[in-house]
Amino acid sequence: MEHIKRFELERDALIKLNGKNKTLKSAAHNFLVESADVNYSYNFSWMGRPVIQYPQDMIAMQELIWEVKPDLIIETGIAHGGSLIFSASMLALLESCGEISKGEVLGIDIDIREHNKKAIENHPMSKNITMFEGSSISKEMVAKVHEFAKRGKKVLVCLDSNHTHDHVLAELKAYATLASVGSYCVVFDTLIEDMPKGLYDRHWDKGDNPKTAVWEYLKTHSEFEIDDRIQNKLLITVAPDGYLKRKHL
Repeated sequence: MEHIKRFELERDALIKLNGKNKTLKSAAHNFLVESADVNYSYNFSWMGRPVIQYPQDMIAMQELIWEVKPDLIIETGIAHGGSLIFSASMLALLESCGEISKGEVLGIDIDIREHNKKAIENHPMSKNITMFEGSSISKEMVAKVHEFAKRGKKVLVCLDSNHTHDHVLAELKAYATLASVGSYCVVFDTLIEDMPKGLYDRHWDKGDNPKTAVWEYLKTHSEFEIDDRIQNKLLITVAPDGYLKRKHL
């Protein structure tokens, strides 16, 4: 055990150095800019479904899920369903290891395309996946999700739908506090704030994106803190300042 502890201390020291290494961080930033321009995140899948994430963030999520051991993961944004399948498979691993009794994943999306819905429902991991269709910030949906969340003993939340400041802030206000103490609310695509203005031909851009929403939310929610150790470890991540750890009620 002593050698493991020593290894972990050495790793923590390296991660801190990463966070201070301007050359390394600049190289990572340049990669993010160039890779975003060619839709790099579309290159990957998880168990046969497109996941539209950077592999580094998937590794980070695996580490968090093992650390937190949630029995319920709530996700806004479904797309092709790869992230739902990923979360369900991680919870299945926790089940098989005897860490939880039963894991469930809830996905919410304003428009679940029929072909994606069928593919998700026909996947071997579908048995523990529930999908709600509708606006994640509507009063009815928020109430529905909060009722569903009562089924979880320990909850982890992921926000990855409409990336405008107002929408993400509304999602944070609606769902962040469903994350259990010691767990996380992960806000994806905060990197938009760090990208060149006009890179995305969408409703969001520099100054109007998930990171600006996170900064606004944290002004009045001291129960959460940015776990910057994760972004210093990954360097290449779509969620800088987006890994929010819940410290207390």
